[in-house]
Amino acid sequence: MTEISPELLLAAYAEGIFPMAEDSNDPTLYWVDPDLRGILPLNSFHVPRRLAKTIRQGVFEIKIDHNFQGTMRACAESNKIRPSTWISERIIDLYTNLHELGYAHSIECWREGELAGGLYGVSLGGVFFGESMFSRIADASKVALVYLVARLINGGYMLLDTQFVTDHLIQFGAIEIARSEYKALLEEAVYSDAASSAAFMSMSKDALPSEILQSINQTS
Repeated sequence: MTEISPELLLAAYAEGIFPMAEDSNDPTLYWVDPDLRGILPLNSFHVPRRLAKTIRQGVFEIKIDHNFQGTMRACAESNKIRPSTWISERIIDLYTNLHELGYAHSIECWREGELAGGLYGVSLGGVFFGESMFSRIADASKVALVYLVARLINGGYMLLDTQFVTDHLIQFGAIEIARSEYKALLEEAVYSDAASSAAFMSMSKDALPSEILQSINQTS
């Protein structure tokens, strides 16, 4: 693979292609363009009742881009369920560069001064490309996802790309669509003027849990 610049990486995302490593220790990357693509429709996103209760209780402090690289490294951590990940040092360097340019963001759940869970992804036009999420405390990644969706809806985004569909995402309404259908949606959304990284950041970081849930319920 040739050297990947931020410009090349963004161009690849605009075409529906993203890089991965075989595992966290692999310095090489390969491009992925799945036959079936996972998305989370923003207009039908579902918040499970128990999770909504957790959000209302304010269990976590939500921060945006407070520790982007720390969030990436937490997503790359191995555990009993996931002994290895595709997030290598090269991936971390690439997306840290995108973050510094304003194209990559993290939603973070903090508790008692510690990073408890979160997610990160790439924002381009009216699309947010979700990359990975993690939890060190139960429900932390799920809460981060709800806050992400509220922010995307507030910013006028059109598409939330999850790359693949997992049981973790199905409960929120994630679906698989064919590559051709995905790329038609992508072409419309990525060049949309409705959203940008600035729009992503426009929602107040102090938004109340009730405001977060209400913003989602208004579209579903």
